[in-house]
Amino acid sequence: MAAFKLQLALFLSSIFFHAALGEIVCEELPNELCAFSIASSGKRCLLETYGKEDKSVGYQCRTSEVVVQRMANYIETDECVKACGVDRNSVGISSDALLEPQFTSKLCSPACCQHCPNIVDLYFNLAAGEGAYLPDLCSASRTNPHRSMIQLMSSGEAAGPVTSSDVSAASAPASAPM
Repeated sequence: MAAFKLQLALFLSSIFFHAALGEIVCEELPNELCAFSIASSGKRCLLETYGKEDKSVGYQCRTSEVVVQRMANYIETDECVKACGVDRNSVGISSDALLEPQFTSKLCSPACCQHCPNIVDLYFNLAAGEGAYLPDLCSASRTNPHRSMIQLMSSGEAAGPVTSSDVSAASAPASAPM
């Protein structure tokens, strides 16, 4: 047990050493730090599953193709994970969470919106992909949570495909008031 703790401490310190040097590589992050992290390349890290030889499921951290504007070398804090109501152990991230009033209220809370630009940026872009504007969704969720769910559900039908230029133009949520 002591050997395991020493190995874990050395591994974590090597990750923080990479971070101090300005290098975060998603594939080198432990699964517990993967989700909501951003590699030195500016690409988001995501937790994926894979099949092991013994037919069980394993987890691995991978680099996605999603580039985050104005952020790199970032591992999300536990405080933001808690404040925004996200789960670091989630495999993949979906806009479906925006349909849950409890999640939306945490995401739209001042503790999340004002202090966690990485998570807000991610869900801002997920909402935009569904044809919704996160600040409007947050406003609606404060006054009527069920209305905000209906707004998001109906916006998907009316919206056309999202282009990369649409997402680039919509990637300024960190400064957008919610």
